[in-house]
Amino acid sequence: MKQRVLSAGTLTLFLAAIVLFNRSFPPALNMAIALVSGLGVWEIVSALGLSKNLVLVCPSLLFAVAFPFLETLPAREIAYFAYTVVIFAALIFYHSRVTFRELGVVYSMSLLIPTALETLVGLRELGGAHGMFYVLIGIFSAWFSDMGGFFAGRLFGRHKLCPDISPRKTVEGVAGSFVMNILTMLLFGFLFQAVYYAENVRVSFLPLLVIGVAGTGLSILGDLSFSLIKRSCHIKDFSEIIPGHGGILDRFDSVIFEAPFVYLLVQFLPIVK
Repeated sequence: MKQRVLSAGTLTLFLAAIVLFNRSFPPALNMAIALVSGLGVWEIVSALGLSKNLVLVCPSLLFAVAFPFLETLPAREIAYFAYTVVIFAALIFYHSRVTFRELGVVYSMSLLIPTALETLVGLRELGGAHGMFYVLIGIFSAWFSDMGGFFAGRLFGRHKLCPDISPRKTVEGVAGSFVMNILTMLLFGFLFQAVYYAENVRVSFLPLLVIGVAGTGLSILGDLSFSLIKRSCHIKDFSEIIPGHGGILDRFDSVIFEAPFVYLLVQFLPIVK
C-alpha cells in the first residue's frame, strides 16, 4: 500500500509539472503522451514475447511515439498509411517468423494506445485558456474511478464482478468507482470555479456529472479489457515500472477509454462557459 501511495504521488507530481510548464513549454504534454504511448506498446509487445521481433517492434514504437506530435489530419493520415504499409509488408516478407495473430494484436494496440491518448492534446486545444483543466478531467476522472473501486473493493467487496477476467474486481468496488468519480468531478468543477478563478468563470456541472457517470463505465470497460489481455498473456502486470501499480498500461488502461469520450463530450457540452 505504501508503494502504491508513493507511486500515485509521483505520477501526480509529474502531471502537475506538465501543467505548470504548459504555457512556457507546451510540447511537454505531447512528450509525456509519446512516452506513455511508447512504453505502453512496448509492454504489449513484451507481454506477447515479441520484443525480439524487430520487424514488428520498430515501426510500432516509431508510430506510437511520433503520433502525439502530429497536429494536422493529413499528417496523421500519412503516418497511419505508412505504418499500415510497413507492418503488412513485414508480414509478407517475414511470414515464417511473424503470424497474422501476432501482427493483429501489435497493430491494433499500436493504433489504439497513441490515438486514444492523443485526444488529451485535443482536449488542451479545445479548452483554450482552460485547456489543461480539460486535460486533468480526462485523466483524473479515470484515476479517481480506479481509486474509488480499489478502496471500496478492499473495504466492502463481497460479490465478484467478473472473476474469470479480474478476480479482485467486485460489485461493491464498481459502486465505489461511481460514487468517487461523480463526487470528485463535481468537486473539481466547484474548486475550479470558486477557488481557482474566484467565480470569474462559470462551470457547467452537467458535463461533469455525465463524465462521472458514463466515464466511470468506460473506465471500468478499459480496465477489464486490458485485464483480459493480461490473462490471455498469463501475466499479473504488464511490467513493474510503477511500484505498487504495475506497468504503464496498468495505470493508463482506463484513461485510454475515457479520454476520447471526454474529448467528444465537451465539444457538445463545454465544461467552462
